[in-house]
Amino acid sequence: MQNKITQLFNIKYPIIQGGMIWVSGWKLASAVSNAGGLGLIGAGSMYPDVLREHIQKCKKATDKPFGVNVPMLYPDIEKIMDIIIEEDVKIVFTSAGNPKTWTSHLKEKGITVVHVVSSVKFALKSEAAGVDAVVCEGFEAGGHNGREETTTLTLIPMVKQEVKIPVISAGGIGSGRGMLAAMILGADGVQIGSRFAATIESSAHDNFKKTIVAVKDGGTQLTLKELAPVRLVKNKFYNEVQELYQTNPSIEDIKELLGRARAKKGMFEGDLEDGELEIGQIAGIINDIKSAKEVIEEIVTEYEEVKLSVANL
Repeated sequence: MQNKITQLFNIKYPIIQGGMIWVSGWKLASAVSNAGGLGLIGAGSMYPDVLREHIQKCKKATDKPFGVNVPMLYPDIEKIMDIIIEEDVKIVFTSAGNPKTWTSHLKEKGITVVHVVSSVKFALKSEAAGVDAVVCEGFEAGGHNGREETTTLTLIPMVKQEVKIPVISAGGIGSGRGMLAAMILGADGVQIGSRFAATIESSAHDNFKKTIVAVKDGGTQLTLKELAPVRLVKNKFYNEVQELYQTNPSIEDIKELLGRARAKKGMFEGDLEDGELEIGQIAGIINDIKSAKEVIEEIVTEYEEVKLSVANL
C-alpha cells in the first residue's frame, strides 16, 4: 500500500493516528507505529516535561517513525517546540494556528511538517507556508473543529484540486470502507481519531472508552463555536451548555461555565456527567475496545476487500 504518504513518513500503511488530547500518549502512539501506521503523541494536554517523558518512552517502545501533534494555541508553545527539536522528533503535526509561525523553523531542523485545516483557504495558506502535507478535517470529526462545518465528503475533493502537496483525510473515518472512500475522493492517506480513542492503549479513562462504544447516531453535537468549535457527547455538561445558550450568553459567560480542565475531567478522569467528552460522529459504528494493532489490521483488511469488490462492479 505504498504511496505519497507512506513514502513521506516511511510507514507501511497510509494511516495516521490523531494526536488527541488526554488520549494519545506514548503507549498508543508506539502501538500504532509498531503496527505499520504513524502514531502521534498529543502534546495539547501535556506540560513540557510530560511531553519529553512521553517522547522518550515512545522511542524505547518503537523503532518506527512517530510524531507529535501540537495545537499552536498552547501557552508554552516555545518550550514544546524546543523539546521536540532537542529530542530529535522527525515529524510534527500542527493545528489551531497560523502554519507560517513554526513551519520554516521546524523544517530548518529537518522535521517533516503537516498542518491540520478545515477549508481550502487554509490548505492553500499551509502549502504557501511550506508544509509537507495537510490534514483536511471535516465537520464529522471529534475535538476542535472548523467553523465552516464543511463535511469530509466535500472538503477532500475541493482541497485536492487546489493543492499539489499530499492530502490526508480526517473526520468520520474509522473503517476500511471509510478509508477507501476518502482515497477515492482524492486523499493520499487518512487520519483516524475516535477509533483509536477506543483502544486498549489509549490513555483515555475506561469510562470514556465505554461511552464511545455506547454512542449512537445523533449522540454528539458540534458546539462552543464562540470559543473553539468542538464536538461533544450529549451528557449533563452538554445540556448545561445548551441551557446557557438560551440566555444569549456572552463569551465570558461561556468561559465561566467551561471552567478549567473540563476535558481532562471527562476524558482522562472519567467524569461522564460534568466532564467534556470530545468524540467524532463515527463513534456510532465503534462497537468494541480492542488493541491498536487489531484496529489497523481490521481497517487494512476491509480496505483491501472492499477495494476488490468495487473493482468488480
